[in-house]
Amino acid sequence: MRPVRRTADPTATWEIERPSRATALPGVDVAGFRIHGDSPIELRAIPHPAVTVAVEFGDRLFDINSAAGPMRSESLAAGLAFSAFQVRAEGVECVQIRLSPLAAHPVLGLPLAELRGSIIALDDLWGRDTPRLRERLHHARTWPERFALIDTELFTRLHAGRVVDPEVAWAWRQIVASHGRARVSDLAARTGWSRQRMWSRFGSQIGLTPKRAAMLVRFDQAIHRLVRGHTPALVRGHTPARVAADCGYADQSHLHHDVRAFTGTTPTAAANEPWLAADDTAWPAHGGAA
Repeated sequence: MRPVRRTADPTATWEIERPSRATALPGVDVAGFRIHGDSPIELRAIPHPAVTVAVEFGDRLFDINSAAGPMRSESLAAGLAFSAFQVRAEGVECVQIRLSPLAAHPVLGLPLAELRGSIIALDDLWGRDTPRLRERLHHARTWPERFALIDTELFTRLHAGRVVDPEVAWAWRQIVASHGRARVSDLAARTGWSRQRMWSRFGSQIGLTPKRAAMLVRFDQAIHRLVRGHTPALVRGHTPARVAADCGYADQSHLHHDVRAFTGTTPTAAANEPWLAADDTAWPAHGGAA
């Protein structure tokens, strides 16, 4: 594998690594990052339809400033419902894992209803296993070795944990497959569950209501189309008005409302975030479907 250098942030050099083959673990995607600059790296993490885990192995700390307040850690887990937050570090060497909510509960060992939008240290979930994993990643000589270590760790946890209800898994996949435009009111009826039972079980196992999950998935599709509209190879027609129409928003102001709700900023500002600009390289298949 060869590193991919990006300069979406002009003050930093990004090197992004992908496994040569997709992991066989369902609902799991992995990428490696090295980010260096002449000054501390500052990034804004943008919500997406996956639970995020990041493990730093370069003996550096993430300084995180979120709605819950500041925290410092060498690893983190961010729930599906997290709000945009700032990350600052003296350079980054990490493996980032994106987990479908269908896989996140067994992998993290925590119901997503408890994690919700929190950003917490991975050590608080995995205990001593986290520093041991960081040490192994640090001493690994190649990215394939690091990805193999992650696969082994996740395999053990994925197959030892609880499984999401089939009805909840089906509803999540319908929301993802429709890019957030599935009629939420129809999901319960098609599973044979009552609306109340669907809302309760979905919320406890996914960490969001079906309606909020659909909003997140639709936002993710829209914001990535806006990002592509801001690249040098401009995709004709990816204006906010066109994206709003194509992604099922009532109008452009509806799109602006959702972008601000998830990012705290405007569509133009959000579309220029390095976190999003790197996604086509780091995560060729966006989304949280499993």
